[in-house]
Amino acid sequence: MTKSGYRRILQFGFPFEVLTRDLRLIFTSNLVGSFGDGLYAYLLPVYMGESLGASDVEIGALYAVMSLTAASTLYLAGTLADRYDRKKIMIAGWVAWLPAPLIFAFAQNWLQMLPGMVLWGVWLGGPTGTAYIVSTADKSRLTLTFTVMSAAWSFGYIFSPALGGYLAGVTGMRVVFFLAFIFYSLATITLTFLRSQYVVSPTRDSQEERCSFFTLLKTKKLLSLSIFFASMMFIVMLFRPFIPKFLSDVYHYGDFEIGVFGSISFFSSAVLGILLGRLGDRRGKSYALAASMILCSLSLTILLLFGNFYILAIAFFLAGGSYMTWSLMSAVIGPLAPECIRARWISVPQTVSMFASFIAPYIGGVLYTFWQYYPFIVAIVITLFLALIATAKVYEK
Repeated sequence: MTKSGYRRILQFGFPFEVLTRDLRLIFTSNLVGSFGDGLYAYLLPVYMGESLGASDVEIGALYAVMSLTAASTLYLAGTLADRYDRKKIMIAGWVAWLPAPLIFAFAQNWLQMLPGMVLWGVWLGGPTGTAYIVSTADKSRLTLTFTVMSAAWSFGYIFSPALGGYLAGVTGMRVVFFLAFIFYSLATITLTFLRSQYVVSPTRDSQEERCSFFTLLKTKKLLSLSIFFASMMFIVMLFRPFIPKFLSDVYHYGDFEIGVFGSISFFSSAVLGILLGRLGDRRGKSYALAASMILCSLSLTILLLFGNFYILAIAFFLAGGSYMTWSLMSAVIGPLAPECIRARWISVPQTVSMFASFIAPYIGGVLYTFWQYYPFIVAIVITLFLALIATAKVYEK
């Protein structure tokens, strides 16, 4: 078969060709680490409530702490990534996560989960990884590259929630947490084989001015992008932590069934993410953003209307499209800044998004306490509104 023939096949399959040697290492690290993360992440809200006695509001507060920590570390990560080796910053991000599942394993009540939630929220790899990818990837296929990298997390989550749910029922959650620690360790080790990447310092006065962080902060596009993506992250975090509880409280599904639904949604996020990436590169990133929000709204509507397992499976497949928010944000924001300040530039909308969304799980918990349907109804309406904003490209003005 000719080389062009192989390319045509790859075009309809998984587009590994967009990944360089270093990007494949990051892909592998994310795949392994997300498998460990998926063993417990999807079941964690249920575990907090049923095993540790946390109320809906307390669960929301724990997730709010995690989001607040992430918001606090994103700008720090961007600053470090523009000064030091980005490879080491990404490794440090995984090292921070290593103790989290061990803390969860030995927690006797929901308050003892707090240190683990803080460490789980340390997100040094956010702007650092985005800057590394933008500096390495083919700029003409950047949206697809980011969605492919995001697919690594999705692939890791395909089987791990169901496996985690099964193991939780057979052996208990402590074994699940220990396994997550092992996979986190493997993800950390994988990144040690990555090539180092440093920022090239500007040599001219005009370049130094262009690389001034305060100059970039004055741009209206940065402000509008930050507000738009903060709105998206807020609404996603408003309802997502409560999906497992909704399935348990309203439809009375067990850990294994909830894990299966999680596996379906993450499998679809890999499939739909690649399709959204191709759409973004060919038709524009705004269409990919709108499609992601529409899929989110549609999936939640089906979730509220039907309790049948097979219909819910369809809903969770559609929900996979809503997991692309962060990768699409990276694809939009990443190319806008010069290399010398790229990580800090990227960290601004990411930080604003996290600060805006850190209170969302708490608000979601309050709404859920009044009526389990409230967080999802609010999300359905707002995601449709955000889809309209995306197609109108209001955030670009």
